[in-house]
Amino acid sequence: MKAVITVIGKDKIGIISKVTTVLSKEKVNILDISQTILQDYFTMLMLVDLTKLNISLNQLNNILNKEGKKVGVSVKIQHEDIFNAMHKL
Repeated sequence: MKAVITVIGKDKIGIISKVTTVLSKEKVNILDISQTILQDYFTMLMLVDLTKLNISLNQLNNILNKEGKKVGVSVKIQHEDIFNAMHKL
């Protein structure tokens, strides 16, 4: 199963580290990643593989939200199919 993770917030040191540390610990593989700074805002979009995820998607979401708050960013995770359906032109 694949999912899309979005991270948005004021740019600061440690954002990528916080998010990727959680993903590594929970056995989530990053398939593709894009990040940029728009003025003072950090934005990152990741396509991840959840095949080896060792907790539930809901638990992962809760952990990512908790860690994101520590660095002042919003972290959202969506199943790839839901993301694609929401962003279809």
